[in-house]
This record gives sequence, structure tokens and C-alpha cells, in this order.
Amino acid sequence: MQQQFDRTQEDLGNSIHLEHVNVTVPDQRLTTLFYLAGLGLTRDPYLMVSDTNMWVNVGQSQFHLPSGKPQVLRGITGLVISGRKALLDRLASVAKKLDGTAFKFSEHNDYVEATCPWGNRLRCHEPDAERFGRITLGIPYVEFEVPAGTAQAICAFYPEIMGIPAELKNGDSTVARVKVGKNQYLQFRETDSPQPDYDGHHVQIYVTDFSGPHRRLQQRGLVSQEDNQYQYRFRDIVDLKDGRHLFTVEHEIRSATHPMYLRPLVNRDPSQTNRTYAAGHDQWPWAMGPDQYDNR
Repeated sequence: MQQQFDRTQEDLGNSIHLEHVNVTVPDQRLTTLFYLAGLGLTRDPYLMVSDTNMWVNVGQSQFHLPSGKPQVLRGITGLVISGRKALLDRLASVAKKLDGTAFKFSEHNDYVEATCPWGNRLRCHEPDAERFGRITLGIPYVEFEVPAGTAQAICAFYPEIMGIPAELKNGDSTVARVKVGKNQYLQFRETDSPQPDYDGHHVQIYVTDFSGPHRRLQQRGLVSQEDNQYQYRFRDIVDLKDGRHLFTVEHEIRSATHPMYLRPLVNRDPSQTNRTYAAGHDQWPWAMGPDQYDNR
């Protein structure tokens, strides 16, 4: 009998890649200690190499960390990072130098949570093909904490305005889950906890239908910035029924014709040291190898 396939599993919708999360930071040295030495990530060697900005590679995605007043994402950024023990050892190794900041880390059943020196929370997971596909290093989700009673309307906003599929999940709390790339999501989790004012942080996605969302956003007065031919931004998510404001986070929207779309990113293997150096193992394979092929 011919094998049957569920073709819908490969549907993406309009958004095809979550490329970066941007927060400003006041101290590039502490940024180096946390993101590079602690988490084991890699500074982009080609762009933003001065002391006023740092782009940090995470598989095919990045953190953008320009200098400025500290910004804190209102939620959690999810990472896939292989090797829990090595991660814990790296984080412990920078703890003394980050003493007196908001830095901390803790081990949980299925993740390690690390907080940057200014309060950004990162949830680090081991690779898991069922949850994250073949990623061994990457950003599978960014989760925002949103006011109670907003998730359903947020879930309606993305398909109608952006052409991006979304679904509502109900469990301990209600979550709008928006598919922005292969095994990548923006998640909006309802909470009763008060949230700080929005401070300007942003996320960036690539889309294939570039002009359609722009037109629909423009009709509602939601385009917040026209950057260039390949890029624009919006900030406010609204209820499509009555225009009620739901949540604010800047979305940097890039076309798939953007010159930097899927630019190859360098990812080092943080287990390499001058004492244990092995030729041919400098690069971190950000996806699972042939021996882990899921024979679908």
C-alpha cells in the first residue's frame, strides 16, 4: 500500500522564518559573558562587530543586542541548545562575573531557565524532534504574556491581517499560537499578572506576501514605520471587531527578497577549547544529522 502523508504538516502560511529578537543592552561586556560565554552562542563575525551592537547567532536565527537603555521582553524566548550539563557548567562559570545583576539560572524537568543581566528570560530546551523538529540550535518560539481575555482576538488577527495561521490552546492558561516559520511560533499566553509598559523591543519575521499585510495594516492605521523597500514595521495588535487594543510588540516585517534573507550564519561548537581542540569540529551542526533522520 502506498504510504499516506499528512500534507498539512508542512504548511507554513505567509510567514516563513523568525529571524531575530531585538533588545537593547547597556553593557556589551556583560552581554558577551551571558550570551557567548554562558549560553555558548556565537557572535556574528561579519556584521555589527564594533562595541555599539552585537548580533548573536542561534542556528539560523539571531539576537540583536544594540547598546542602549535595557529592554526586557514581556515574556520568554525559547531556545534549543544541545547538552544540558555543558550549558549548566557554562552558566555557572560566568555567575561570579555577573554577580550584582539580574542574572540567574535554574534547572527544571525539561528545560533550563536563564535570566540575562537585565531580566530577559530564556528557556533552554534539549533537541526534541516531536516538539521542535530537527533543530539542535535555534529559536523555536517567543512567548509573550498578554492580558486575560485577549488571546482569542489575537488568534483572529494574524490570519486575517498577516495571512499567518494561528490556533487557540486551552490548558492551565489560554494561549494564541502563531506559526511564523518551520517549527517556529509566536505565542501569546494570557495572564492576570500586571505587565510593565512596552519598552521598544521587537521581533523580526520574513513573509512571502509582503504587500498584502502592508495594505491591510495601512487601512487600519497600524503601520508604525516604513524602513525601506524590503521592510516595514507594526506595533499594535487590535481586535478586528471593534479596534480595541490588545497588545503591543514591534514586528519587523521583511520580504523574502530582502538581501539578508537566510544569510548563512556561523555557529561555533562551544565545547571546543584550546586544550581539547579537535580539527573539523569548530562548527555547530544546528540541525540533526543523517543518523537521526525521521523517515516520514
